[in-house]
Amino acid sequence: MGRSGKHKKGKLIIFSAPSGSGKTTLLHYVMEQLPHLSFSVSATSRPPRPGERNGHDYFFISVGEFKKKIAENAFVEWEEVYENQFYGSLRSEVEKIRQRGDSVAFDVDVKGGLNIKKMYGDEALAVFVRPPSIAVLETRLRHRSTESEESIRQRIGRARYELTFEKYFDKVLVNDNLETARKEALAMVRDFIENDKA
Repeated sequence: MGRSGKHKKGKLIIFSAPSGSGKTTLLHYVMEQLPHLSFSVSATSRPPRPGERNGHDYFFISVGEFKKKIAENAFVEWEEVYENQFYGSLRSEVEKIRQRGDSVAFDVDVKGGLNIKKMYGDEALAVFVRPPSIAVLETRLRHRSTESEESIRQRIGRARYELTFEKYFDKVLVNDNLETARKEALAMVRDFIENDKA
């Protein structure tokens, strides 16, 4: 709320990174500290993993429904990560959060993050979370024990490619020490939300 009493629309906070960089852990920490930052639940065409809930972790929709929504321009960003495995952020979800004055948090892949930044410009803060190295990233992925060898190799190849996009982000956060990265992430986001220039 501004001094004029006019309702102020929320901003957009984008965390993007190669898989295994720790962006989800960092974003969850920031959201615990900032009550007016709400998570944008993404839609996906992949089946739920054990413990995932529809509408909470993702909106799980069919490939056909996803393609229909793409045609209707219902996403602020979407990507076909692997064949017929789509992920996207619904425009309706984003606007619902912003209209109530909360800022929207996105945990999205690199291209998706850049698409949102392009669409919203100065209203969005795009943060690239970088692993200290590809070797560290590989170790983290192996410790998850949820991925097959082929899947790990695929993710590492993808990570090498995604690292080339970090220069297009507003901020780069190296997740070497989790405690330090948490503090840096919180400071970045808090400064951006509290700065009234946007």
